[in-house]
Order: sequence, then structure tokens, then C-alpha cells
Amino acid sequence: MSQPTIESILQEQRLFQPPADFSQAAHVKSLEQYEQLYAKAEADPAAFWAELAEQELDWFEKWDQVLDWQPPFAKWFVGGKMNITYNCLDRHLKTWRRNKAALIWEGEPGDSRTYTYAQLHREVCQTANVLKDLGVTKGDRVGIYMPMVPEAAIAMLACARIGAPHTVIFGGFSAEALKDRLKDAEAKLVITADGGFRKDKTISLKPAVDKALENNSVPSVENVLVVQRTKEDVTMQAGRDHWWHDLQPKASGDCPPEPMDSEDMLFILYTSGTTGKPKGVVHTTAGYNLYTHVTLKWAFDLQDTDVYWCTADVGWITGHSYIVYGPLSNGATSLMYEGVPRPSNPGCFWDVVEKYGVNIFYTAPTAIRAFIKLGDQHPNSRDLSSLRLLGSVGEPINPEAWMWYHKVIGGERCPIVDTWWQTETGGFMITPLPGATPTKPGSATRPFPGILADVVDLEGNPVADGEGGYLIVKHPWPSMMRTVYGNDERFRKTYWEHIPPKDGNYIYFAGDGVRRDADGYFWIMGRVDDVINVSGHRLGTMEIESALVSHPAVAEAAVVGRKDDLKGEDVFAFVMLEGTHSASDDLKAELKQHVVGEIGAIARPGEIQFADALPKTRSGKIIRRFLRNLASGEELVGDASTMEDQSVLDKLRSGN
Repeated sequence: MSQPTIESILQEQRLFQPPADFSQAAHVKSLEQYEQLYAKAEADPAAFWAELAEQELDWFEKWDQVLDWQPPFAKWFVGGKMNITYNCLDRHLKTWRRNKAALIWEGEPGDSRTYTYAQLHREVCQTANVLKDLGVTKGDRVGIYMPMVPEAAIAMLACARIGAPHTVIFGGFSAEALKDRLKDAEAKLVITADGGFRKDKTISLKPAVDKALENNSVPSVENVLVVQRTKEDVTMQAGRDHWWHDLQPKASGDCPPEPMDSEDMLFILYTSGTTGKPKGVVHTTAGYNLYTHVTLKWAFDLQDTDVYWCTADVGWITGHSYIVYGPLSNGATSLMYEGVPRPSNPGCFWDVVEKYGVNIFYTAPTAIRAFIKLGDQHPNSRDLSSLRLLGSVGEPINPEAWMWYHKVIGGERCPIVDTWWQTETGGFMITPLPGATPTKPGSATRPFPGILADVVDLEGNPVADGEGGYLIVKHPWPSMMRTVYGNDERFRKTYWEHIPPKDGNYIYFAGDGVRRDADGYFWIMGRVDDVINVSGHRLGTMEIESALVSHPAVAEAAVVGRKDDLKGEDVFAFVMLEGTHSASDDLKAELKQHVVGEIGAIARPGEIQFADALPKTRSGKIIRRFLRNLASGEELVGDASTMEDQSVLDKLRSGN
């Protein structure tokens, strides 16, 4: 897997030191301190996590064994008893945080609510008692199919309160996808809403639940609890369907937390984009609680005075870990927003930052690129001076998008925390610590203390700095997924059998291509299937996209491989232009030469297709499998139910 050096491919020499005043007040204050923490964790991972578990969490009963590792199955804090909602709610009621804002919510139409820790605790207990009254007991699975409203977070916490694992299903999924997930989880109850608001439209949800459950297609579901959000007419099936507002306010606000074993299941979360049977990622209680707590505290330098906003949906792991459980366990103020930039208000995110004085802002590169396309006038016309830290999640960030984020949103004063992690990992794995780590645009920098990551070839041999390889983790960590729900063998094959064990140690295969530079910084190339092999040279799609986006005419780009008889694969690029630029053959030639200048002739796109929009999921991720089909002239393969706008494919197919 010999590769050119990362410097020659990304040509990234810029280095940004943590601001001195930021470092002085940070939880981790210097690179030396980070390296000491990392060395301590590497020498004895179990002791490292045990010390943090004692310091950071409240336990009903202490564990007997820190780690029971029977590869590839891990158990952490064996024999310990706790409840994650006690750590997220009850313990804060004993302190000044009782009357602190726990959850701030802003609705798309402009309505808003704020819950203190005491108020949120009561809401969660009332909802937990409703679930009990509807027959939900410890171990029963509960499906949650909701818009971004406070009741979504309250429902998650209520499930955890009584020991009922939740499976949150993103509100953009189709009825068929919903049915498959509810069926696989054998959900006993579903919590939903009549609908929600998104992009100036009303999005219906309850009809999808009705369709998913028709003809008794999910026989395990006995009841449906419905939040009234949009007040549109919905069908309520007698005996099965219940209005939240009829039951929840009348329920008792006293519901003691169920004592949970450390390894009791907390939730199942289904990964998107899979073919065949849905893949339910299982996370358990104590290790997940600890890891989301510590990673958010250190990587986002969370302080008691912060208003923290993660723009993700609770239907994804980012929402689970870093809107609900991580922030609340830390006693933070977590902000939820129902909306997204939209025709009626393209600057709505900056309105929210200004209105609530947001200090920490965490979003995805695809959103950042959309902000760039919308224009600097929107952030420039708002007061963003409250921001002190920015974050990026979901995919590798183009260096030029990183620089725009740094300059326009961060005012060149805010460290950027570019996080690499997965649904399967539960929390940040590779990330800067903002008071300690110098950052490079486009790099997630170095592993979090306790994460023994490496770059290897398919035989498991470490590769030289600057060469391409596969990202692996060599030792278990507390928030790692425990299995695929109901399918241990699939868990083993998907994550643990791609790279052969070394010295009897199983290796976690992340499925991402990566390079590590001479400073030990990791550069994520994207999924292994997003790596193009051109004449024997492996090129990450992110690298070519970064080169294209660095051209002033390009707003966004998506690159895929297309079969080529001579080269094996050729580069096919879909390009969205900035508003003032027009598509032309001359511009195509200019962009191809620009990529050559940025990376080298080997990366020259064989074809560029201009596009008004790219196919994306409702969470904003580009659906590259469809672009591969289009580039190769093949029929579209896979479920399109998660697409934001299905007309995009028709326009691309017709060449418009």
C-alpha cells in the first residue's frame, strides 16, 4: 500500500497552536499533559479507565473486575451497578445545578422551551411511569421515531430510567425501514409524534408508524405513544394509540432509577446504508456512560458556564452521545434545534448562536460546505462572539472548508475539534484536545487517551508514516459496541476478522483508510470503499474532493471511482458550483488541471459532471453508492428511502 506522503497529497503545512488563554483554563492544558495521559493509558488501560470511573461517575455498587476481555467480546466494570439517568439527572439535583438549564430547545417555527435539571428530572420520571403503566418492563425494547423535540430526549432518558433499551429510528426513515428496525429489535412500544417541522415544511411521522405496523407486521408492538407537535389530523387506533399529553402530565414525578448492571443493554442503534437485514449496534450502560462523559469533557473542554450545541439529530449516534448522555452526565446545558438552514431563513443557525450565546458549536462538514455556498453575509450579520470552540463530525473535512470555518465562524480565535468516530465506537476516538493539541486543517490529529489506534496493511503489519493503510484499534475501550443485536457472528465477521490477530490479540477493523504523518497525526481518507485504485495507486475520494473544493468556482464535490479497462478505475467527479460561476467545457478542463496541480496527474478526473445538487440523506451525508451507479451507467442499487430529495437523482441521470 505504498503511497505518496500526506504532505504531497494534501499539501497541508498550516499548523494552528491552541490559544494561550484557552490552554490556561482547559481541562488538558498542554501537549505534554496529553502525552502523559496517553502514555499512562497505554501502559495500563484498565487502571486508567477504572480511575476515571471512580472520579467521574456515581455508582450504586462498585465493580468486581474492570475488564473481562474474551475476544472479540468485552465486558467493562463487571459486577458494577448504576443507572445512566442517575448520573445525567439525580446527582445534579443535590448541587447548584438543580436550577441550571439542562436542555434548551428551539423549534423551527420559533417556539422554544428550557428545562432545568429539576424540571427535566420530573419530565423523565413522569414519562417513565407512563411507560410502566403501558406494560414496559426492564429489558423490553422501545422504538422512538421522533422529530427534534424535547420529548425525544425525554423518551430516551425515560427508557434508560426503567432499564428498557431504546432504539431511536431517525425520523427521515421510511415506513418500510421503520418496520424492519422495530421488527429486528422486537419493540414492545413505539414513541412517535404526529409530525415535525423541517425546511419550512410539515413532515408527517404518525402515518409512517401506522403503515409500519399494519396487518400486525410487527407483532411485538402493543402500544404507541404519540406526541402532538404539528396538530395535523392523524388516525389513532383505539386501544393501541395514546396521546402523550393525555397521559404524561398526570403521571407521578417520582420514579426511582432501576439499578442496572454495567453490561445491561442501554440501546440498539441501527446503522444506515446497510443492505439486507438491518445491523443493530448494541451499547451497554456503564462503559458508554463513562466514555461519552470523559470524551466530551476533555475534547470539547466543557465548562459549567458553556451553552453547548450539537446540531445532529438524536436519531444518530452523535445525538445519543453528544446531545443527550454526554452533556447531561457532565451537568452541561445542551441545546437542541428542530430546524436547519432553509429558504425562509438560510442564516437560522447563526440566529440560534446569537440568541442563546452558544459557546461550543458542533456540526458536520456537509453543513459547513452548505454554509459556504449560502454566503458569508449570513454569519457576518450576526453576533457570533460568544463562540469559543468549534467541532466537526461525520466525515473528513476538506482543509479549505476547515479554514472557512476557522475564519468566518470562529473569527480565527476558536480551536476546531475535528472528531473521528463511529456508531460502533460510541464516542470520539481520534480528536484534538483543544487546549493541548496543535491542529492541522483536515486532520483529526491524534487518538484520545486510552485508544490504541494504528495504521496497518491487510496483514496487520504497521505501515510507514505517510503511507496509506487501514485504521485499527488494538485494545478494547469502554464504549465499544458489544455485538450486533441478535447476531454475534455478524459482529465477529464485520469488525474482527478483516485483520488477522497479532500475538493472539484481536484487532478492531474500523473500515476506514487512513494515513499518519511524521507528527503522528491521522488523516482519514474515508471508507475503504471510498478509496479509488487508479493504475495501482490508491487515492482517497476525500483527497480529490479537497482539491476540487479548494478551487474558487467549486462549492461542493463528490468523487467516486468508475471502472476503466486501462487504469482499473478512473476518477469521476460530481461538482456543484458557486453561485457566480457557470458550467462550461473550459471550466471542466481548468478543474481537471487544478486537481493535477494539487495532487498529481494520477488524480486527474476522467470525467466531471456539474450538478445543482448531490444525493444526500436527510442527515446530510452524500450517498456515494448512487453516484457510483450513475458514473458507471448502472441501475441504482439500494434503498433510497433516506434521501432528502429523490428528484436529485433524476436530474443527475438526465445530465441536468
